[in-house]
Amino acid sequence: MQTPVSDPEFLPTRLQPLPAAVVGVALAGMATWFVAAGGLQGGLVHYERAPASAAVFTVDVNTAGVEELAQLPGLGPSTAQRIVLHRTTRGPFTSVDGLLDVPGIGPATLEQLRRHVRPIGAGGAP
Repeated sequence: MQTPVSDPEFLPTRLQPLPAAVVGVALAGMATWFVAAGGLQGGLVHYERAPASAAVFTVDVNTAGVEELAQLPGLGPSTAQRIVLHRTTRGPFTSVDGLLDVPGIGPATLEQLRRHVRPIGAGGAP
């Protein structure tokens, strides 16, 4: 008959409080970091809610092509084509208000465009 063999201890009984103390210190450190990072006041970053961008799409009406101009609010491809045609036949625009000379652009459309058109210099260059 064989005598039962007892499992050897993985860690002696006198050393077993040591890993428990290490785990306790680590948990206390993580809790301290969480509180310091604003976890209790809601100061943590929410990645699913990115801040809104304040960028505005702008173009230079003296150099932009039909595709770029057609992206502006209130303009479609046909009005963008008329801007390019006006620019090639009469020269560059000297002011944003010069867009009123283009057929299909009235005061209301010009006001929609104003914040999307880059300033035009005295010589027609940006």
